[in-house]
Amino acid sequence: MDANKESVDHGGSRFIGCNATHYFSSRNWHVTVLDNLSRDGTDRNLQWLRNRTTFDFEEVDVCDRSAVERIVSDGCYDAVIHLAAQVAVTTSVVNPRMDFMVNALGTFNVLDAVRLHSPEAVVIFASTNKVYGKVNSAATGLVGGRHAYKDRSFGISESELLDFLSPYGCSKGAADQYTLDFARIYGIPATSFRQSCIYGPQQFGVEDQGWLAWFAIASLLGRDITIYGDGNQVRDVFTSTIFCALMKRPSRLQTRSPGRPSTWAAGRTISFRSSTSSRFSSGGSKEGFYLSGRIGGRATSGFTSATSASSMRCWAGGPRLASRKGWLKLVDWVEQSHLAFDPAI
Repeated sequence: MDANKESVDHGGSRFIGCNATHYFSSRNWHVTVLDNLSRDGTDRNLQWLRNRTTFDFEEVDVCDRSAVERIVSDGCYDAVIHLAAQVAVTTSVVNPRMDFMVNALGTFNVLDAVRLHSPEAVVIFASTNKVYGKVNSAATGLVGGRHAYKDRSFGISESELLDFLSPYGCSKGAADQYTLDFARIYGIPATSFRQSCIYGPQQFGVEDQGWLAWFAIASLLGRDITIYGDGNQVRDVFTSTIFCALMKRPSRLQTRSPGRPSTWAAGRTISFRSSTSSRFSSGGSKEGFYLSGRIGGRATSGFTSATSASSMRCWAGGPRLASRKGWLKLVDWVEQSHLAFDPAI
């Protein structure tokens, strides 16, 4: 990573954001963090960052157009990393207006500020593989206790048709398409990262979002886990370290066709039920869990192609080794930070 480059990190004290802030600043980037600190745990993550690196911070809401424009216009940024979001499907169902304001309008504010004031900056938008919905065109079935795609053994790629599901899927999908269209129309070097389920240290997971972190936290606290669905639904899991490694290559993004999305996955899938086994618990014990038949707004099988990430050579030892190390890092962080969880969840 070249020294003396600058980035602005929207949502920079949340889970992925604080990891990205630490990753870039430790590689001699000058990072400006924007966050409204509304999510539980962000104040702790901000302090964690301050104890480890240097950066500028402004308490700003991504929905505040004038504030976003002011910050983008004041700097000379090489990259704008947009990670601020409302991240839970359940919350989007309860409060779809707020979900739209943060995910759709907030992203538009960032894109328009870049268009007006910093059009040469690389824009990295953290979209989601939820833009593909339930992938109704795919043949699925229960194979070995896991819901699996029968005709897409390597997962979902960028060529899959979009099918927004739930208010969350709609708001993130709209933001995804605005990002790609701003790249096509205005020539901004922007891309949408349609990543799978990301986990890692500094993730204050709760029951409806950040499920792997929540499983580890619940295990430590001795809480039961409710799995919505039959427990056999499958997800691809992706460490925050790998995701940050993908984001560190803005120069490569500039050589790609503007407006091209990327699906990011580690090629490692697990079912919800298997993730409650002893090998995924923090203390080696098996926590109690309950199954709920309600699974509205979620797909039974959801994993994306690992081709893009593999071609970028972002991990050593392959995705399975990366996932195992990533899980151990998460568990270690949970055990060291246990006093922070009760008030945070």
